[in-house]
Amino acid sequence: MANTSPNRPAKRGRPGYDLETVLGVAVKLFNERGYDSTSMEDLSRKLGITKSAIYHHVPSKQELLRLAVNRGLDGLFTEVDKLDEVEGRTIDKLEYLVRASVGVLVDQLPFVTLLLRVRGNTKVERDALARRREFDQIVSELVSKAVADGDLRPDVDPATAARLLFGMVNSLVEWYRPRGGIGADALADTIVAVAFDGLRVRGED
Repeated sequence: MANTSPNRPAKRGRPGYDLETVLGVAVKLFNERGYDSTSMEDLSRKLGITKSAIYHHVPSKQELLRLAVNRGLDGLFTEVDKLDEVEGRTIDKLEYLVRASVGVLVDQLPFVTLLLRVRGNTKVERDALARRREFDQIVSELVSKAVADGDLRPDVDPATAARLLFGMVNSLVEWYRPRGGIGADALADTIVAVAFDGLRVRGED
């Protein structure tokens, strides 16, 4: 995943209270309390700074949400942009995207957790859901192409298979804890083994 992004906030402002720090604390509170239930007053108390100091970095709570959900989405679409460089057949590109998505989730766990909890109550959330649907469509098209190539089972609906694949990946936010646990590569190996061993067409023994 690239380290830079047009939506990735640059570090600036008072030492210890740059935008990245404010965003990190905001995401933690949004995940713990829910976005709607978290106020800028809650955030200022958690940071130990005034609300005006927060507004030095962002104009609103909604902007913090936009920056946060785009962090995860930008990571996913960065990996989509690399698919043309992946050698092999469509199934290899699909496997790459599954593995890379696990890496994005592990690297940006709080941001992806928040992304997966948005429900469309605000324009920012609706925009995020639209980008998620776009990503889901890309995955579904990869599955369809892999079926047409004869590499995935034709009796499995591509859209359903895509949802199940990334449902497995997304479920990591509910239980995965990076400290002292399994690493991203081992997680990806397990998910690929479980998913693709069931979906892949095999030659006769």
